[in-house]
Amino acid sequence: MTYSTILVNLEAGRSNAHLLNVAMEVSERFQAGVIGATACAPIQMSYGDGYAFGEILDQDNREIEEQTQAAETEFRHAFAHRNRFMDWRSAVLVTSLSDHLAAEASRADLVLMHAATTGAFNPSRQVSPGGLIMQAGRPVLMVAPPSVPFRMGRFVIGWKSTREARRAVADALPMLRKATHVDLVEVAPADELQAARERLEDVAGWLGRHGVSAETHARAEDGDDSNWFDSMAAERDADIVVAGAYGHSRVREWALGGVTRTLLRHPVRTTLVSH
Repeated sequence: MTYSTILVNLEAGRSNAHLLNVAMEVSERFQAGVIGATACAPIQMSYGDGYAFGEILDQDNREIEEQTQAAETEFRHAFAHRNRFMDWRSAVLVTSLSDHLAAEASRADLVLMHAATTGAFNPSRQVSPGGLIMQAGRPVLMVAPPSVPFRMGRFVIGWKSTREARRAVADALPMLRKATHVDLVEVAPADELQAARERLEDVAGWLGRHGVSAETHARAEDGDDSNWFDSMAAERDADIVVAGAYGHSRVREWALGGVTRTLLRHPVRTTLVSH
């Protein structure tokens, strides 16, 4: 398995320079084609918002057109001299942006997007990370802010004996094969640590048969798996964290598990997640 095509989700109305630099590095490392994609939604207003209703909509439409064009120009400029497959997709939708990008992901092996920021979420320009991850059926690389250097050397894998974790590790194999160091970690109740160690050795053996050497760590849970996992990643100086995404659908939104929520909302490092 390799990443033959990557999909890059550019956000309209902001700089995507760092994300595109990461996309170029991933593309070069795996000799992959690239699809750039952006999606916007018109401003939502009610007819009771006054006489300026039409004027505001016209201004919003102009902004969408200008911002989408700017994102496309940024993308094409970044990959102008690459000889591999390149494509651009943009859409203006009144439906869910994450639904649309999840459908676009069927054309790719890996999706790259900005990690969440601490600012207010703008549903007319930003794709919901949780919604995309839970629906895409593809691994999603959440790229940390420019203040965090992007490297593909040291990986920490958060392991559970679950479908999501198995999927994430399998999806990460192309990157893991190129890693300089891989740590495989599991948090378990104190009375299950021996069983956790045995599970980790089984996974490490499977990784080894794929050319990936992994160091295993089983730790007793202390009631806050999210903080422990983050501390472990910091202790091991992880460049990229690999984890399964846990959650379930509710009406018009996705409810995410605690560790998944922490990974998405506090992007101190780049994270590869799969559901």
